[in-house]
Amino acid sequence: MMKKAVWVGLAMAIFCVLGSAHWAKAADEAKAPAGGAPAVAAAATPDGGLAVEGGEAAAAPKHGEGGFLEIITRAGWFGMVIWAALIICSIISVALIVDSFVNIKDVKIMPPDLIANVRSSMEQGDLLKAIGHCDSSPGALANILKAGFAQVEEGYEVVQDAVGVAADLESEKLLSRVTYLSVISNTTPMLGLIGTVQGMIMAFYTMGTMEAGAAQQSMLAVNISHGLWATAIGLGTAVPATIFFYFFKNRAMNSILRMEALTLDLIKALRNVEVVSE
Repeated sequence: MMKKAVWVGLAMAIFCVLGSAHWAKAADEAKAPAGGAPAVAAAATPDGGLAVEGGEAAAAPKHGEGGFLEIITRAGWFGMVIWAALIICSIISVALIVDSFVNIKDVKIMPPDLIANVRSSMEQGDLLKAIGHCDSSPGALANILKAGFAQVEEGYEVVQDAVGVAADLESEKLLSRVTYLSVISNTTPMLGLIGTVQGMIMAFYTMGTMEAGAAQQSMLAVNISHGLWATAIGLGTAVPATIFFYFFKNRAMNSILRMEALTLDLIKALRNVEVVSE
């Protein structure tokens, strides 16, 4: 489920980022006046005449009409790479959160039917039957139980060690995907910062290459705002990823500890019964 969602999201992100460049270029060409002449506006004067308004103020470009796609396409090829990385990280983050909600829960990790069947078998002293129930319901709990059952004849201390090792392995498996949320939460703010730095570079370049006036102020504000958008998206992705990382990590660790305690408790029941090994 998660792999399918991630690949679909990646394809959509690449299509949107690459296709938006062509869309924005076509839109700019459609809005551009014929012959490349600057826009000239006429306004009525108090004495009934006409005053022509042109020059720098009238020719100042308007921005923001393209919405969010314009923010991406105006960043250039390097900026589009940064934006593609931010979008991909956002999609992967959502996919990981959904996958964790589905798989990291007690009903999934500790099936009630398996617990009831194994407990009944252990009370009867039928170890092989208990192992058979574990084989029919593979998962984290089944693996920990079988690790403890395999060392029953070696003594309780050996069983504790075996259960602890198996629990550590299952913990690593459960957290293997969740750990990527931590990677995303640490990476996306830095990607956003790179986008902001690029926007500031473009802003200072505008100050150094354009004459002072309304057009320069407009370009300066646009470049700064576009750069800050990258940081906003990066933080907007990192904050939920950080919250859900610790949420799912704590949920997984609690489940692992409960499985360890359950396994040791079930094995203690063998002390008062005769174990059936054949």
